Amino acid sequence: MDQAIITYLAENRDKHLAELKEFLAFPSISSLPEHKDDVQKAANWVAKSLQEIGMEKVEVYQTKGHPVVYGEWLKAEGKPTVLIYGHYDVQPVDPLHLWDSPPFEAEVRDEKLYARGASDDKGQVFMHLKVLQAIFKTTGTLPINVKFLIEGEEEIGSPNLPLFVEENKELLSSDVIVISDTSMMERGKPAICYGLRGLCGIQIDVKGPKSDLHSGLYGGTIQNPIHALVAIVNSFHNEKGQITVEGFYDKVADLTGAEKAAYESLGISNQSFIDQTGVPELFGEEGYTTLERNWVRPTLEVNGIYGGFQGEGIKTVLPAEAHAKITCRLVPDQDPDEIVELLQKHVQSHTPPGVTVNVSLFDKGAAYVTPFDHPAIQAAGRAYEKVYNIPTSFTRGGGSIPIVAAFDQILEIPVVLMGFGLPDENFHAPNEHFNLENFDKGMETLTFYWYELEQSL
Repeated sequence: MDQAIITYLAENRDKHLAELKEFLAFPSISSLPEHKDDVQKAANWVAKSLQEIGMEKVEVYQTKGHPVVYGEWLKAEGKPTVLIYGHYDVQPVDPLHLWDSPPFEAEVRDEKLYARGASDDKGQVFMHLKVLQAIFKTTGTLPINVKFLIEGEEEIGSPNLPLFVEENKELLSSDVIVISDTSMMERGKPAICYGLRGLCGIQIDVKGPKSDLHSGLYGGTIQNPIHALVAIVNSFHNEKGQITVEGFYDKVADLTGAEKAAYESLGISNQSFIDQTGVPELFGEEGYTTLERNWVRPTLEVNGIYGGFQGEGIKTVLPAEAHAKITCRLVPDQDPDEIVELLQKHVQSHTPPGVTVNVSLFDKGAAYVTPFDHPAIQAAGRAYEKVYNIPTSFTRGGGSIPIVAAFDQILEIPVVLMGFGLPDENFHAPNEHFNLENFDKGMETLTFYWYELEQSL
């Protein structure tokens, strides 16, 4: 590898940060219809950037939802082909008052770049663009063939991407997929995530009377939909933190002794979770360590619950309806569709009299695990170690990237999850930020990786 590439990245750091701030200025919130034009503008920005760094056949593909951006460079004859995946859409920013600076006006404070999307995932996508540009500028070519697939719906579960992938298998064919949308263990400790939990989400809608009723006139005579919803939600777990939905654990495999030993060797303490979350103590499924609960055990969580009067003071009504949003993180062999069926049966069997309940699906994705001894993953580990000067940890992630399992099932090629975020960077929360130490070291690592990969596949 030519050291001039690293020099180029260092000399152009300020310019690159200015360009990244431009990218971060788009409020490309995929979940809110009023930002549809902003999502399109962000897609166009990505396409223009791909052209500027030397990609060919750049195209913005429209879907039933938000666009997919594609570009390629395939002139490294006899060398491996890498499909780089990422997303340019972001989460909503509320509650806005908790941000210390405007979420779409990127600001650097204490060598951290603050903005929505700084870490998840615009900042990490941008790093790939600049690394390849640096290699082009200093060597005139690339050590590997490259394809880009950057989407605008990851934050809403990538509903239209699997069909795009299915219809464009030949276009997307490659030797390995590389994704930078995960976190390192902690500052200075790189990690490669070789497995992700899957996801399924439902909404529970409970309806009682035809309209809100005066609690003095009708209280004690009908079922309160909020009370009914609370009873349903409370039925999902027992006092040991175990999920009580019949059949939920049927396909969950036990941890191997090797996996247990590997997780223990990482030395992650319970106190680190307490410090990160600010809770007085931890809680979870009995019989498992915190790390096991976080990475390799399925979960069921209430993400939102609402109904009745929400304003200041009190309004003495019996609400006509109540609602809850539920998501489950799933592990390998758990089928999202089967889990949704089990949840629906559980809700129906635990619905109190006097209300009607509807359960609707709004998100799903399978779990994913790949052997961490694959040459592409081991090459990534070596690249990290050259820059961070510490052995790379191989971990599994508690979160979900739904499209990863779809890539595995449709394209049947290995996925390398090579992230540079940190767990405390507030992605999905106010004051999201990206540590610029990892912006710099991450681009160095990716540079080394492409040359390692050239020799490994």
